[in-house]
Amino acid sequence: MLICGTTSDAGKSVLVAGLCRFLARQGVDVVPFKAQNMSNNSFVTLDGGEIGRAQALQARAAFKEPSVRFNPVLLKPGSDRTSQVVVLGQAVGEVSALSYRERKRDLLDTVLSTLDSLRAGHEVVVCEGAGSPAEINLRADDIANMGLATRAGLPVLVVGDIDRGGVFAHLFGTVAVLDAADQALVSGFVINKFRGDERLLEPGLRQLRALTGRPVLGVLPWREELWLDAEDSLSYTADGVVGRPRPPRRDWLRVAVVRLPRISNATDVEALACEPGVSVRFVTEPSRLADADLVVLPGSKATVADLAWLRETGLAEAVRRFTGPVLGICGGFQMLAKSIEDDVESKRGRTDGLGLLDVDIRFQPRKTLATPSGTAWEEPVTGYEIHHGQVVRSTEAPLIGDEGAQADRVLGTHWHGLLENDAFRRRFLRWAAERAGRDFEPEEVSFQAAREAQLDLLGDLVADHLDTKAVIDLLERGAPAGLPLVPPGAPRAAG
Repeated sequence: MLICGTTSDAGKSVLVAGLCRFLARQGVDVVPFKAQNMSNNSFVTLDGGEIGRAQALQARAAFKEPSVRFNPVLLKPGSDRTSQVVVLGQAVGEVSALSYRERKRDLLDTVLSTLDSLRAGHEVVVCEGAGSPAEINLRADDIANMGLATRAGLPVLVVGDIDRGGVFAHLFGTVAVLDAADQALVSGFVINKFRGDERLLEPGLRQLRALTGRPVLGVLPWREELWLDAEDSLSYTADGVVGRPRPPRRDWLRVAVVRLPRISNATDVEALACEPGVSVRFVTEPSRLADADLVVLPGSKATVADLAWLRETGLAEAVRRFTGPVLGICGGFQMLAKSIEDDVESKRGRTDGLGLLDVDIRFQPRKTLATPSGTAWEEPVTGYEIHHGQVVRSTEAPLIGDEGAQADRVLGTHWHGLLENDAFRRRFLRWAAERAGRDFEPEEVSFQAAREAQLDLLGDLVADHLDTKAVIDLLERGAPAGLPLVPPGAPRAAG
């Protein structure tokens, strides 16, 4: 089955995760699959490959170990015009939007053979589309939406986000612009993020079915608890609060996370936001650092370019003048260095860093992908690494074993996921609160338990609000025969 959306962030990722958790709890051998993802939020699998973080979460929902086969093509934007291409977990080069269209034809075989191997090895594969299937300008060489569905014979459900408004027009229009062959696979709709009395929707649901000949198989309610593991960095708005902060025992601890233009693995700070009394906010201008207790420089897909942006906005000087604790993660760690030599990513050669750590960074052609473990501040920790930059000189004490750096109030590491280690996170927060003069005491929060609770909630929402019998019927039988054509049924664009 393929889950498509009327827009980006309509709810495809969470519905796939919910379906995986629901089916897995029924004893079904289910796995997720996203042919092509565009995201700088990524994860490293145990076999040393890189996939979209959403697919790693969906794998956990299915009680499976994340695999490169769950996301064979990953695009990591480094600018508005270029992206790094990752195929079956390994970076294979950079493309522009136009050159990628030529590349996609070669990638189709990889996508289809990977999907075939998953279908042969598992009972159910729940596939996620990319963007919207109504992007008919891209249909001729599509490998993730209807192009995948027609070649693999997948029934399609289309998800619409009612919170954006106009959901009935979105659902109807998505089908109407598709050609007849594509429409024949669109088997139903799901409405996401509904608030209120579902009875108010009934007239619209009936009319949508009359207009399209396709049922709405469920209306999923809005639940504010669902915020972990955002699919894409764009989900994090400038000057936006992360998560749902709960009151502190005593003082609040205020965390300012610099919202870099090409931020990557922004999900690193979500573990902080799970802690009661920790207010985590993304910031984009210097004044927001004035009342912060802790500043975090997160990862970046374009370290040197984002460092230049820090200087242009005045944030670089604000970070340098900040007297409280600072944590740099991956690209943010590199920005804290004395110098960065980059002939790989930006190709700008040597650049001065912020100089808060006496460290020199040099970018290497081969990307480091690893899932290390070690000890930090006497606590056992695990994480994952995704970076081209390497430390080539350091006079600072390491943070984790022989990795990273710490100098008084400034810490840096290439490890993602470090803050998901509960014991280390609590020790880190106590240290940050003491440095900031805050009367703050963290609670016994388990980040993994919080993630599991969200996945269980997704599974419950599917069980309680989706016509699961109809979904299982689609999985077993495919798209129903004789689905009507919704006018105008756009002609297929020439490839």
